Amino acid sequence: MAQPKSSQQVGLPVDQTRAVIPPDNPQTPEKIALGQKLFFDGRLSADGTVACASCHNPERAFTDGKPTSVGIHGGVGQRNAPTVLNALYNKTQFWDGRAKTLEDQAALPIVNPIEMGQPNLDAAVARVASVGEYQQAFSRVFGRPASGPDLLRAIASYERALVSFNSPFDRFIAGNKNAIDDAAKRGWELFNTRARCNKCHALTEDKRDVTLFTDNDFHNIGIGIIRHNVSALARQAEQLIKSGDTAAIDRAAIQTDMSALGRFLITKKEADIAAFKTPGVRNVLVTGPYFHDGSQVTLWDVMDHYNKGAGLQNPWLDEDIQPLALTERDIDDVVAFLASLTSDDYKKQGVKELARQHELSRTKRPQRDTARAFGPKPVQPKPPPP
Repeated sequence: MAQPKSSQQVGLPVDQTRAVIPPDNPQTPEKIALGQKLFFDGRLSADGTVACASCHNPERAFTDGKPTSVGIHGGVGQRNAPTVLNALYNKTQFWDGRAKTLEDQAALPIVNPIEMGQPNLDAAVARVASVGEYQQAFSRVFGRPASGPDLLRAIASYERALVSFNSPFDRFIAGNKNAIDDAAKRGWELFNTRARCNKCHALTEDKRDVTLFTDNDFHNIGIGIIRHNVSALARQAEQLIKSGDTAAIDRAAIQTDMSALGRFLITKKEADIAAFKTPGVRNVLVTGPYFHDGSQVTLWDVMDHYNKGAGLQNPWLDEDIQPLALTERDIDDVVAFLASLTSDDYKKQGVKELARQHELSRTKRPQRDTARAFGPKPVQPKPPPP
């Protein structure tokens, strides 16, 4: 499952895939192979115990199955590890979009004190550059000794080879009307209508997205804001944001309660307080737990969160978050559609995970609030004065 993926997949957008490969870092089999080796090498971390694959395990669809990730010395971060599958299509990287490219993204975990813990990128380069196999590989791929930029180029090239389509839903869209069951078909309609998923997971509100399922934008969906005094955190973060120090912002996002500020850490705009990037939903069944903080255990929990409208005490809540009045069958149908987005590579894991989540959903529903789900939209409080 760690191998680069074939471009011959039902549903893979060939032209779009070509378009997102940067001209200054073209794909080559040798570079991808070097990046794959680096991705799984714990020597990139300060104590040799943590690799990129520690948080992005191919057996778990390149996630780690934890609410938030664990780095060197058992350090626990504030954010859930998103999948690397299809990350090449992201317009920004990380939950708050603090990196523009996969090359930029690859650098930050290496130097974050509680992720991979290197004092700087050069220290990681020195570790791998002392290995003869790497010396030969960098020389062969780049025609020069190992360097920080080339190390990042290689890792990003491997990540761009991790395309994942080829799901039952893709075969349905391609014309096989029996590729998904009736529940998933109903869920697909709900996804684009009454369930309002299309407000964030579509090309536009009118044009359905059958490929990436994201608007590549940032939204406050009511997660985590009640647990934190975000107004106080925003004031605390102002000086840090003014510095423009990407590494410092990265540390705040991973190591402190300022993580709850989301996109605000990058833009300084009040409207972006506690807003996080819309993830794609391919392979979502096997990439839980869910949301930026990993706070929701099952897809039924996710649907219950949206169904009740969230945000009773949230002045920055996205305007599209409101009670949905979905019935139990509606919720089951949307989950069935989401399950149909599981790539064939993860079919076996998907069957097992769907059964596990379904069983949990029959007995434990902490986000369920039927009265709110079928009630009017709550009155939204005004933001506190600056």
